[in-house]
Amino acid sequence: MNNFILSAFADEIDKDLTVQMDVLDSHKIKHIEMRGVNGRNITEHSLNEVREIKKQLDARGFALSAVGSPIGKIKITDDFLPHLDLFKHTLEIAQIMETKYIRMFSFFVPQNGAITLYKDEVMERLEKLVDASFGSGVTLLHENEKEIYGDTPARCLEILQTFPQIRATFDPANFIQCGVDTLKAFETLEDYVDYLHIKDARKSDGAVVPAGAGDGNIAEILRRLKRRGFEGFLSIEPHLADFDGFAGLEGGKFAAVNVVNSQIDKFAIAANALKNILEEEVL
Repeated sequence: MNNFILSAFADEIDKDLTVQMDVLDSHKIKHIEMRGVNGRNITEHSLNEVREIKKQLDARGFALSAVGSPIGKIKITDDFLPHLDLFKHTLEIAQIMETKYIRMFSFFVPQNGAITLYKDEVMERLEKLVDASFGSGVTLLHENEKEIYGDTPARCLEILQTFPQIRATFDPANFIQCGVDTLKAFETLEDYVDYLHIKDARKSDGAVVPAGAGDGNIAEILRRLKRRGFEGFLSIEPHLADFDGFAGLEGGKFAAVNVVNSQIDKFAIAANALKNILEEEVL
């Protein structure tokens, strides 16, 4: 679809990789932002297991748009050294998977008005991640997750300006759930955006809804990207139901929208909502 390449968090379809690929094939999507596969996060697999997963992907003509890692999604007060080791393992996974992107975060910080007190520690940890990735050919993509240091456009920009090696994954729903206007956020971060998560949400209650049904201004953001000549991935992250692992991702804070019972049907709703926006409003 023009310069937009569709990808998806396939673990919201099913734990099993074969089922994931079957469903994505039915939607003519050949990329995966791999987070959960065969019941575990991809970063929890051994390198030999990763090689076997890569063989399965290759046999079906699939590739990874990014490693959907949990790097940086720990408390700023948690021990960092084991996490740095996990990151080095994740770098090896990305290289085996032949993807140039690893999704990452900037650490959960106390939400008590003292966020800036943790700036130095956040930046020191990010610097160690950047240093570890040097020469790997991998680009780190910072996602604006709720309640991490980089959950506002201003602090995202601070990270991206400090570390040119880090680029942005723009997640509209996460900004909405932080009370941020997505168009203003996009205007602030546009020059750094290499990747998008297609996830919409309502301002009224933070509930995740299909693209275009919320307040994420997804169609307008995509139009602006098209005018810019953007070439990159739109990664569908439905969050439309309590898929295995959803509670851990959202912390139970925001309601998911139960549209239908089948995860496969829910993914279809999310995918078709994006395709409708692209076909009717953007392309």
